[in-house]
Amino acid sequence: MQLETSSALKQLNHSVLLARAKGLGNLLSEQSSVGENQGRLTDETINALAGADLFSLFVPKCLGGAELSPTEGLEIIESISRADGSTGWVVMATQVSVASCAAFLKPPVAKAIFGTHIPLIAGQGAPMGRADTELGGYRLNGSWNYGSGLLHSEWIHTGAMVHQDGAPRSYPGTTQPDARIFIVPINQAELKGNWDVLGLRATGSIDYSIKNVFVSEDYTHRLNANRPHQGGDLYRLGILGLATVGHTGFALGIARRTLDEIARVAQASSGRPSMLSNRGGGENFHLQYGRSEAQLLAARAFAFDIWNQIQCRLLGGDDPTVRQITLARLAFTNATSVATTIGNLAFEFGGGSALRSGSIQRCFRDQRAGAQHLTASEAVVRECAKELLGLMQGKVWSLAQMIDLN
Repeated sequence: MQLETSSALKQLNHSVLLARAKGLGNLLSEQSSVGENQGRLTDETINALAGADLFSLFVPKCLGGAELSPTEGLEIIESISRADGSTGWVVMATQVSVASCAAFLKPPVAKAIFGTHIPLIAGQGAPMGRADTELGGYRLNGSWNYGSGLLHSEWIHTGAMVHQDGAPRSYPGTTQPDARIFIVPINQAELKGNWDVLGLRATGSIDYSIKNVFVSEDYTHRLNANRPHQGGDLYRLGILGLATVGHTGFALGIARRTLDEIARVAQASSGRPSMLSNRGGGENFHLQYGRSEAQLLAARAFAFDIWNQIQCRLLGGDDPTVRQITLARLAFTNATSVATTIGNLAFEFGGGSALRSGSIQRCFRDQRAGAQHLTASEAVVRECAKELLGLMQGKVWSLAQMIDLN
């Protein structure tokens, strides 16, 4: 689907976009069940998001985007995810792919891709494919799982390891493998119709494969790129940093919606039998609900605090410190853990409202699906702990672990 660039995009700011996101809340929520049934967001949802410029959050201003700060983008993704988990997931996932493509491709290619409109770009950034060097580019092959939001995209953002003369190639001057992102038109991939999942059903995050496709060097960038050709210091975050912002917003938004829904059931005077529709629940529920509210508010404060620190550093022209990245990763995994606890609470006490199709069940399923992501795993928490303990000197963050700097 082609998304037209608004002539007013360069005047957009956080408050305008946040108001638009909140204003779409009812529509996004109403469309959620239809999207689930068809395995992708509805056209009404996509058109509404596009019309509100909500696919432009992290696109450089010079290419017609809003180029928001981390905390600004975090709040908007949180708001969209609160309305509907699948919609929030598609927005956050496509924004990572769109932003990295716009920032890290060289100007002529970026302008060619973004010249008439802001396209949707999606896929799997983990370097699961193989790219063999050829004159002027690479021969790309591979299969990838979970291309987040792929059924809505025009281009694929996909990761692969570079091979030269039949052997893996390292980044110049390092021992690190040359992992790159390749930007490929959607029609050059074989899309799998296998989106049969527990949650995030409307995201269209299907598997795909690419066979023997030539990709010009100019349509690739390093996976760990953090020096943009377009845009400002936001892009010092790189793909990993932008993804952490988005995933954190999703976790906070889905947790907030779940608490809202369980409160709605508790306030109802009638409905399917449950403890909550009978005097608003018992003492055990009240205790757990109060703790859940406190945990979510604390998780949100932690996330916004560390991202505010990071963006202050970016404004000074510096990269985030390793410790700041550790705390941002920890804030994300903590938000996910809190969201899981809240989902369990809602399902346990929601009675028939949680068991049958509806908002509580969908929140529960979407949250559990999001928590399956590698970057939300306990392995990441353990890596955070080791860095905080001072056991990771000279190492930097990769996708789910810390690695040697060179």
